[in-house]
Amino acid sequence: MLEQAVKPEIRLRQFEGPLDLLLHLIEKNDVDIYDIPISTITSQYMDYIESMKKFDMELASDFLVMGATLVSIKSRMMLPGMQAALGSGEDVVDPREELVISLMRYKRCRVFASDLKERRDKFDGARFRYASTAKSLGITIAPAEQAFSIEEFNEAVAIINERNDSRFTDITAKIKHILRKDKMSVKERIKTIWRNITGKGKVLFSSLFGKKAEKMDKVVSFLAVLELVRDNKINVEQDRNFGEISIEEKKV
Repeated sequence: MLEQAVKPEIRLRQFEGPLDLLLHLIEKNDVDIYDIPISTITSQYMDYIESMKKFDMELASDFLVMGATLVSIKSRMMLPGMQAALGSGEDVVDPREELVISLMRYKRCRVFASDLKERRDKFDGARFRYASTAKSLGITIAPAEQAFSIEEFNEAVAIINERNDSRFTDITAKIKHILRKDKMSVKERIKTIWRNITGKGKVLFSSLFGKKAEKMDKVVSFLAVLELVRDNKINVEQDRNFGEISIEEKKV
C-alpha cells in the first residue's frame, strides 16, 4: 500500500531532471518499476511540483512536460476495460510501457555515471607509463644453446592448438546456451495452458509439455501456472512434496 499521506519536503533542484524525480518516487514507495501504480505516482509527482513556488522556468518546463505525460498515461489507464485487459494476459499495449523503458534507460545511465565517478576518484592520480625494454633494464638475452628443431616446434604448436580447440568449444557451447532465445514467452504459455485445461477437468502439470522438453520450457510453464493462480483462474493441488501437480479450471 503506497503512502499517499506522506509528502517529504524536497526541492526540484535536488533532481537532475523529471526522470530522476520520478525514479525517486518509485524507489521511495518501493513499487515494481514494471507495474507502476500510475495514479498514485502521478498525484505525488504533481504535489512535488505544486509545492515549489519559485524555481527556474527553463528547468521547470521539463518537469511540467513529464507531468502532462503522466496525466495522459493515467487517463488511458482509466479507460473502461483497460485494467481487466492488462490483468487477463491479453495482447494489449500497456500505456506505461514507454515510460518504463525510459526509466530503465535512465537508471542504467545513472549506474554507469556512478561507476565512472568512482573510477575517476580512484585513478585520478594514476599516470601512464610505457613498458620498459629489456635493454633499458640492463637485461641481455643470451643465445639459445640448443639448436632449433622444426619437429619440436610443430609438436608444440599442435599441442597448443588442441588445447585452444577444447577451450573455445566449451566457451562456444556456453555462449550458445546464454544467447538461445526462449521458444515461448510466459504470456503465450498462459494462453496455451488455458486452452488445454478449459472444460477438461483436472490436468496434470507434466502433461503440459513433452517428455523431451527442455528445462526452460518447464520453468516457463510453471511461471504461467503461477500467473493463472494469481489471477484466480485455476485450482492447483499437490498431495505430497515433489508429487504430481494437478490443475483444474476454477468454476465461477
